Amino acid sequence: MFPTLFLSHGSPLHAQVAGAAGKAWAAMAAALPRPQAVLMVSAHWETARPTVSVVATPETIHDFGGFPEALYKIRYPAPGAPAEAEQTASMLERAGFVVTRDAVRGLDHGAWVPLRNMYPQADVPVFQLSVQTALGPRHHWQLGVALSALRESCLIVASGHVTHNLREAMQVMRGVQMPGAQTSALAFGEWLHARLTSHDIEALLDYRQRSADGARAHPTEEHLLPLYVALGAAMGGVGADGVNGVNGANVVKGRGSATRIYQGIEWQTLVMDAYRFD
Repeated sequence: MFPTLFLSHGSPLHAQVAGAAGKAWAAMAAALPRPQAVLMVSAHWETARPTVSVVATPETIHDFGGFPEALYKIRYPAPGAPAEAEQTASMLERAGFVVTRDAVRGLDHGAWVPLRNMYPQADVPVFQLSVQTALGPRHHWQLGVALSALRESCLIVASGHVTHNLREAMQVMRGVQMPGAQTSALAFGEWLHARLTSHDIEALLDYRQRSADGARAHPTEEHLLPLYVALGAAMGGVGADGVNGVNGANVVKGRGSATRIYQGIEWQTLVMDAYRFD
């Protein structure tokens, strides 16, 4: 049974220079058995309803601007995983979700940047699941619960960020002082860590109300929502309104452990922590 991962993917520059975060991602992948496929849940694919990529040969999407030209020449030629993607879509449908299958979209940088560090040979099949920003944490927790049995053969990697106040980050990059930005970001990172390790799912699902820094850490929610998919898939619904499944979905419960496999911060505001859930 594979664990699930949540990675704060940082800037696309990690595709060129791994840094400490990229090295931690690589070490985690090396410590695991080779998965049949990797399901990437990326903050950079937002849709109105759950959408699964069923592309056989996904292209590399350079969905960013203002970076060195060499970054746009990088390709991550991993094969797609149509069979596993169809399995995933069917699991979600059995759980009551209305699912779209996308046969066109390639891999966005939230997927291929971490994967380039984790599986540099691009030899592990990859497919993606989108996030629905308007539907919030509980919806994504339930997506994860419905996909818990997928862990028997696939590695679920959620790619987002522990904190993602991009406006403040851009100001810091320009040399503008942002009073309290780093203190607030680190405080939310520690709040999140405490709730994850104590398995306080209800507080995590209601983080904007229950944490002092949640709204500042995430002016919009798309970069935290992948976390809940990873969490739900690994912990099998325990603690979320007593739900142990979604409309009869087959749920494989984990031990409920959360391990921080990397801790760091970039640009004073972007907490780079990464987690493994078993």
